[in-house]
Amino acid sequence: MKGSFSFKELSKSGALSTSTSYLKEQITSVFQPSDNKLAMKLFGNKMALKKEKERQEAVGKWVIHPCSNFRFYWDFIMLIFLIANLISLPVTITFFHDDLPNTWITFNAVSDTIFLMDLIINFRTGYITNTTTNYFTGIIADNFADEIILEPHHIAVHYLKTWFLLDFLSSIPLDHVIVLFTPDAEGISQIIHAGRALRFFRLVKLLSLLKLLRLSRLVRYVSQWEEVSLFISVAGKFIRIFNLISFILLLGHWNGCLQWLVPMLQDFPSNSWPALEELQNVHWLEQYTWSLFKALSHMLCIGFGRFPPQSSTDVWLTMVSMLTGATCYALFVGHSTTIIQSFDTAKRLYREKFKQVEEYMMYRKTPKHLRQKITDYYQHRYRGKMFDEKSILSEVNECLREDIINYNCRSLVAAVPFFTHADPNFVTDVVTKLEYEVYQPGDYVIKESTIGTKMYFIQEGIVDIVTKDGDVATSLSDGSYFGEICLLTNSRRCASVRCETYCNLFSLSVENFNSVLDHYPLMRRTLESVAAERLNKIGSSSSSFSSVFV
Repeated sequence: MKGSFSFKELSKSGALSTSTSYLKEQITSVFQPSDNKLAMKLFGNKMALKKEKERQEAVGKWVIHPCSNFRFYWDFIMLIFLIANLISLPVTITFFHDDLPNTWITFNAVSDTIFLMDLIINFRTGYITNTTTNYFTGIIADNFADEIILEPHHIAVHYLKTWFLLDFLSSIPLDHVIVLFTPDAEGISQIIHAGRALRFFRLVKLLSLLKLLRLSRLVRYVSQWEEVSLFISVAGKFIRIFNLISFILLLGHWNGCLQWLVPMLQDFPSNSWPALEELQNVHWLEQYTWSLFKALSHMLCIGFGRFPPQSSTDVWLTMVSMLTGATCYALFVGHSTTIIQSFDTAKRLYREKFKQVEEYMMYRKTPKHLRQKITDYYQHRYRGKMFDEKSILSEVNECLREDIINYNCRSLVAAVPFFTHADPNFVTDVVTKLEYEVYQPGDYVIKESTIGTKMYFIQEGIVDIVTKDGDVATSLSDGSYFGEICLLTNSRRCASVRCETYCNLFSLSVENFNSVLDHYPLMRRTLESVAAERLNKIGSSSSSFSSVFV
C-alpha cells in the first residue's frame, strides 16, 4: 500500500511539474516578439525574428519584448483606461465632492491598480533605441543588439531617466493617501466642518489633479499606435487627423472643468460667473454644460458666455481660454493642411509644375495659341497628376520593375498582334525599354527625309501615313506600330506620320531596337517580312527596300 501510495504521489508530482513547465513556457512565449506589423517591419523576416527570440531567452524569462503580443494588448488596455481617466477625472474632481457613486469608486480603484501595474511592467519591458532604426524606411541590421535593449538593468535605468517621475506622480493616488493619514471617518467629518475644512478640501482636489499627468502616457501610447498605423499610409493620415481633433476636444473638456473648478476653490465669490448665474446648487450635468459652453465660447473667440468676466480671476481664465483656443486653431489648420496636401501628392506636384510652366510662358511672352497648345498637352499628358516614374522604377529591383512595366503596358501588348504571338521574354525585353510619349492632333511624329532613330507603338489614337505628295496612304490606330522599316535599313524616312487625334505612343530607340533583335533573330526576320508587306501595300517593291519611307 505504501509503495502504491508513493507511486501515485510521484505521478501526481510529475504531472504537476509538467503542467507548471508548460504554463511557464506559455507565459514566456507571450512575452517574446511575435510576427505583428511592428516586429516584421523592424526585423524584415522570420529568420531574424527567430534570432531575436533566442536572444531574449538568453537574457531572461521575465523580460517583456516591446514587439510581443503581451505588450501590444497591454498598450491597448492602457489606451482605453487613459482615455476614460482623462475624460472622467476632471469631471469627478470638479463637480463631485463626497457623494461619489460606487461605480466611480470601483473604476477609480481599478484604474489606480492598472497604472501601478504599468509602472512595474515598464521596468521589465525592453525599449527600442533611436540610433539606426527607422520605423518608416529602415530594417534593423543583423546585429540588432544595439537597437532593442533587453537587459533588465539598462531598462530600469532608461525608464528612471525618462518617464518614471511623471508616471509615478500620476499613478500614486496621493489624495487617498492624505485621507488615510487623517483621523477616522467621524474625525474627517469634523475636519470638513471645522475652520480648516476649506484648506483640506483644496489640498485633496489639487492632489487629485496630479492624475492628469497621465496625459503624458496617452501621448506616448497614441504615438506608438500612429507608428504602426503609418505602415498603411492612408489609415495613418486619418488616424492623425482623428487624434488631433480628439486632443483639441479633450483640451476643451478640461478647460470647461477648469472654468468651474477655480470659482469653486474660491467658494464661489459673489462676482464669479457661477454665482451670477445661480448654478451652485443645480445638477452637476447642468453645471458642466454651462462651463463647457463658456470655455468653448472663449476658445472659439465668439463671446464670453452669458456674462463678461466680472473679476480678475475670470479675466485670467478667459485669457488662458482664448490663448488655448488660438493655439489649437493654428495647430489644427497647419496640421490639417499638411495632412490634406499629403493625401494627393501627385496632384500637388502637378499644380506646382504647371505653375512653373505658366510663369515660363509669361516670361517668354509665348503667343496665345501656343500657350493653349502647351496647356492642352500638359492636361492630356499628365491628367492632373505628376509622378517621377523613372525614379520610382529605378528604385525597385529588376523583377519588380518588369512586373510593373508589364502591367502598365498590358493594354498595348493585348492590342498589338505582333506581341500577342511573340516570345514572352521578347515582349518583356521590349516593353521594359519603351518610352511613353504624347502627341496632339496635327503633330508630326515622323517627318520625311529625316534619319530614323525610333519606332513607335500606338496605345491609343489615330495617325495618318502621309506620302511625299501629301496624300494619306493609310491610317493606323490602337495596336499598330510604325517606323521599324527605317531602323532595319538605316535609311531616311520617305514619308511622314501625322496625328489625327490625341495619340498615346510608346517609342523604342534604335539602340534598344537593335539590342533586343540581336538576341531574337527570329523576331528580326518577322519584322522584315512585315516591312516588306507594308512596302508592297503603298506601291513599292520589296527590291527597293533601301528607299523605304518609314
